[in-house]
Amino acid sequence: MSGADLIQLIVSGLTVGGFYALISVGFVTIYNVNGVINFAQGEFVMVGAMSAASLVSAGCPLWLACIVAILVAAVVGAIVQKIALHPARFSSEVVLIIITIGISTALRGIAQITFGSNPLTLPAFLSGEPVHFLGAYVPRQDFFIAGITLVSMVLLYLFFEKTMTGSALRACMMNREVSRLVGISPNRMALLAFGLGAALAGIVGVAIAPVSLATYDMGMMIGLKGFVAATIGGLVNIPGAVIGGLLLGLAESLGAGLISSGYKDAIAFLILLLVLVFRPQGIVGAKSGKRV
Repeated sequence: MSGADLIQLIVSGLTVGGFYALISVGFVTIYNVNGVINFAQGEFVMVGAMSAASLVSAGCPLWLACIVAILVAAVVGAIVQKIALHPARFSSEVVLIIITIGISTALRGIAQITFGSNPLTLPAFLSGEPVHFLGAYVPRQDFFIAGITLVSMVLLYLFFEKTMTGSALRACMMNREVSRLVGISPNRMALLAFGLGAALAGIVGVAIAPVSLATYDMGMMIGLKGFVAATIGGLVNIPGAVIGGLLLGLAESLGAGLISSGYKDAIAFLILLLVLVFRPQGIVGAKSGKRV
């Protein structure tokens, strides 16, 4: 394999890893505030992608359709938390996980009825010939994907570090009961966490729709890979979630290029198995982190 091919794989892996990182951050935020691993996270990706594609096909400008689609994903996430998970908040973790699996199935069914079973397309944000970059040819759309991922990460950092609401949400992620004692409402933060996690998934859906068709069942696999990325990071902190997403993207891309593309999905679940067996607190998680 030439150096240009290796660079191509690394760039592709980092691009996909950015998606996984955003979904993983949603998993971690929801898990640490709501106490549930949200296996419906991938369906919020689908909601964003299908909503944007449907709005564009109806004549809505591309940029407006994407903004509305992300908001729709956030609202759907908030509704799911309020209607399905909030009433069951005192149930066991197993019950909550089963609820999220049921929500995932329900959202796929609703999407199939609403949008149909035919794939939908979304125009590329950046069109034109691939760009020659360090000996490799990178599609222009990949630069947009990398850009929107980076901007999302910066905005997340500013939200958590520079705003009162972000600080309150971060405090609730660390300890719900202590947060309650200082006047933070865990219930409001739980709703915000779900809306934020769904919005991040919606951003991923909008970004990947131009390069992969938007379908009602597209969220299942990408949601599971986001969970793998969150597990790699230890499910306890946001930096770990980002690192886990990037590592998974690189591992998939290099594995597909060096071994076979047929093993791409298997690589993610092999990594999950190895992490759960040998380091259940995550590769970058603290030894005192929660086991998964």
